[in-house]
Amino acid sequence: MNSNKPYSRVERINRQVLDILSDVMMKNINLTHLGFITFTKVDVAPDLRTAKIFYSVFSPRSPKKVIDIEINKKQKAFKKFMSSQLTMRYTPDIRFILDETLVYSEKIERLLKDSD
Repeated sequence: MNSNKPYSRVERINRQVLDILSDVMMKNINLTHLGFITFTKVDVAPDLRTAKIFYSVFSPRSPKKVIDIEINKKQKAFKKFMSSQLTMRYTPDIRFILDETLVYSEKIERLLKDSD
């Protein structure tokens, strides 16, 4: 069966979950005491039961480990707000993971610049 949609169902759900969680964080869950947190990527499992939520922190006000613990304490709250907006039979269990991509790319850039 060939679909006319340019991307898969999981990709659509990834995008939908990312939009919903970003909206929930802005309106319902205050994490400003940790720093400026943004969700960068969502990776929903193919069975749609679990999701990894990648986040980055700008101007952190606590160590990375403390931020990770505090944001993961809010899993149930995020899931509760997300379930009412998500149009799926099951709301995936979520886990927050620090996205190190920006830090890694800055390190590589610095190394390349120093080698010149």
